[in-house]
Amino acid sequence: MRPVRRSGAAIAITLATATTGGLLTAAAVPASAATTCASPVYKRQFFANTTFSGTPKKTDCDTAIDQNWGTGAPASGLPTNNFGVRWTVTRDFGSGGPFSLPVSTQDGIRVYLDGTRKVDIWKNVSTTVTKTVNITVPAGKHTLRVDYVNWTGTANVKFTYTPRTTATVDKVKPLTPTGSAVTYDTATGKAKLTWSKNKEMDLAGYRVYRRLKGAAFPAKPLATTTSTSYTDSTLPVTGEAYYYYEVRAYDKAGNESTGTADKLVTTADLTAPAVPTGLDTSISVNGIPIEWTAVTGATSYNVYRAPSGSSTYVKVGDTTKASYLDTSALEDSTYLYRVTALDAAGNESARSAAIEATRPDSTAPPAVTGLTATPTEYGFSLAWDPNPAPDLGRYVVYRGELLGDDEEKVCSVHEVEWLSADTTSYEYATLPDGEEACLFVDAYDDNWWSAWKTTGEANIITATELDMTPSVATPEGSPLELDASGAEGDEGNYLDWNWSASSQETTGYRVYRWNPATEAYEKISDVGSGVTYYYDTGARRGTTSFYWVTTLAADGTESVPAGDWAATAPAE
Repeated sequence: MRPVRRSGAAIAITLATATTGGLLTAAAVPASAATTCASPVYKRQFFANTTFSGTPKKTDCDTAIDQNWGTGAPASGLPTNNFGVRWTVTRDFGSGGPFSLPVSTQDGIRVYLDGTRKVDIWKNVSTTVTKTVNITVPAGKHTLRVDYVNWTGTANVKFTYTPRTTATVDKVKPLTPTGSAVTYDTATGKAKLTWSKNKEMDLAGYRVYRRLKGAAFPAKPLATTTSTSYTDSTLPVTGEAYYYYEVRAYDKAGNESTGTADKLVTTADLTAPAVPTGLDTSISVNGIPIEWTAVTGATSYNVYRAPSGSSTYVKVGDTTKASYLDTSALEDSTYLYRVTALDAAGNESARSAAIEATRPDSTAPPAVTGLTATPTEYGFSLAWDPNPAPDLGRYVVYRGELLGDDEEKVCSVHEVEWLSADTTSYEYATLPDGEEACLFVDAYDDNWWSAWKTTGEANIITATELDMTPSVATPEGSPLELDASGAEGDEGNYLDWNWSASSQETTGYRVYRWNPATEAYEKISDVGSGVTYYYDTGARRGTTSFYWVTTLAADGTESVPAGDWAATAPAE
């Protein structure tokens, strides 16, 4: 049995980070930073230099990069030579795929995708230079940045980005349409499917498929549309159920996305659903729970009840789920239950076979008393008084941490172990590192009632662990990850590890165990490079063993050690 370790679930740490966006923003926030442009419109900045330094002279929005300023200034306050213009835009590229980046420029242009340079024409030229670069854009949102400079003479620049849509080039499927929903009009028998517009730049349209329950989708779509909705007027009205329609997007290269999740539609009918089956019951503190197998096409259920020995049933409730809790049942009373299923048209099935159920008593065992916790080298040795409940079923050991200040503290607990009803002691193996713990033992009866779960009351004690932690701290930066487990029998403590530095050679591993007497980690074994585990049969039970494992290089040097611990209770 692995020792129970303290949970960190009660601790939440939130890290906040900030970024300037790498190459996509200037080092200082410009005075024009308040200018925003709705994607896919570019944000354009004019600089009175070719290094894009300082505050832009002007910031505005630009729908396209296609300017010819000739030999004049591009904007008021800028020189006719030695100026720079920067365009940036962030947009959703859908599933991405192959794109072309055609440019023409006089003088220099650089194009970046998410800070990575894709086009680089950076020289003073006397005639317009053209170039097309093909790239692959990943799925999702990305930022394009275009830097243009004019050193002398005529200034013109043109840039676009367009998907490549030939079938031999574009093999990327469009994203699956999102937001699909369906409504069914029982009066007309028509079903309307809607979905959200796809983000693809090369989207050609959508294909709608329909299948009968239990059958596969046909190869041919029911309909093809460029809209984001479709109304089907061909559904039967005989009560057949369809796992509605699947919508797939397709692009100009003929690639088709995966389909949306199926939507269940039941056509208008007068046929009652099947009779519910599989009725079952269990124990509940609030009444008699009844559950059954959900019926295909059922939208709700009626629950009927009769006293045990009677054939007169009355409706006690209805539900849209395949379960019902009868809170009106009396304690220590037995009843018969039958269930019917109803569909959307209000058709009700015949009644199910009857099931008998009894609401038990709701008296929980008293709280456990006499709990003591003796600190040990492996954690705690617990003992308590036998619980007097005549229907005692089991004990549960809880351990927690004390939270709050000296005036008011609370015990935040978690389960440690479930024990049989004839047990009044427990050897709790956990890391003894000197922490103060709060503990209690809860008692359950045969009907799964417990004092703590029912009333919130428990006899909580506190105890402080021994501090067995080594005086030598385990350094950080080991290439190994070590996991140690306490011995379950005579095989000893079990250690296993993995090595993340797979690109390096190793001749083996060295295992160390902490010796409190010498206050040092002492070597206990060397193992070969092909072995990543070790059984420490020499470890003493009834204590906590601390381990290091290092990897050995060919020159005899050792890596930084990885550390872990294993606590074992005394052998029974």
